[in-house]
Amino acid sequence: MFIDEVKIHVQSGNGGNGCLSFRREAHVPRGGADGGNGGNGGNIVIISSLDKQTLIDMRYRPHLRAKNGERGSGSNRHGKNASDVIVKVPVGTVVYNNSTKIADLTRDGQRLIAVHGGKGGRGNLSFKTPRNPTPRISEEGNPGEKATLFLQLKLIADVGLIGYPNVGKSTLLSRISSAHPKIADYPFTTLAPNLGVVKLDAEDDLNSFVVADIPGLIDGAHQGKGLGDRFLRHIERTRLLVHIIDVFGYRDATLQEKYRAINEELKSYSHVLAGKEQIVVANKIDLTDAGKKLKGFPSSIGKRVYCISAVTGEGVDKLMHVIKRKLIKNNS
Repeated sequence: MFIDEVKIHVQSGNGGNGCLSFRREAHVPRGGADGGNGGNGGNIVIISSLDKQTLIDMRYRPHLRAKNGERGSGSNRHGKNASDVIVKVPVGTVVYNNSTKIADLTRDGQRLIAVHGGKGGRGNLSFKTPRNPTPRISEEGNPGEKATLFLQLKLIADVGLIGYPNVGKSTLLSRISSAHPKIADYPFTTLAPNLGVVKLDAEDDLNSFVVADIPGLIDGAHQGKGLGDRFLRHIERTRLLVHIIDVFGYRDATLQEKYRAINEELKSYSHVLAGKEQIVVANKIDLTDAGKKLKGFPSSIGKRVYCISAVTGEGVDKLMHVIKRKLIKNNS
């Protein structure tokens, strides 16, 4: 199950109390204070990991609490610090406290101390002075912190495949990578984003890149219709968009109408998305009369259109090398 949003409640551990104690040993006059300090409470630590692909673990464990530090004891024995609670999340997770973004975990192994454990209290030995060898004072440990956090996953990919349902995005991803998305001939086959790694010649400047297959957009996606609103954010980090269009249209819409409608959805959701570079791809050119359907389409939108068949592989290798050159250019 692909879970990309979750709310968690976190509480760090309290610090242990300091000890009030005095030495009472035979033949040791005026032994004085010997109470140890309390241990620190455990932190809640969020770590990004490439081993994680979804936030599903947090869906079923939304309440996280660290243990308290141990209290100090006599003979200057300090209480044990509590262990941290480690929470692993996918790379690309954004952490919010209320509506404030407190971390964007975009690298493997990146750490965030979500809530800090309370500091342990000092025992009376810490207050001992030459003038006062027997202080009758110790500290309680500081309380831990509480917070309600909102975690949101934004996939990290170089290329995002966008378009209406059933235009062939999943089929293309399965051909160019080892990913195995679900493929069928009905709308909304893809219910969650899929990632695939495309590997090209090792001698090239860019021999691999990550492609994200985003569930099909429909009109009104930015308002929450269909699946698009939920997944549009997953292409915010991409460097390049590949806009795939079915040459035989979607329902009664023309190629031009479909192209402009998808771009309006991107613009309505985010001007950043609307400004990303796009490669326009016409899919299913292996079918009869595909050429007639495409006639005049490139000139009507003022862009070059790359023709492919995701099923047969026609034009796919050329498209991958075009994508590679665009990515290299964007890096320079």
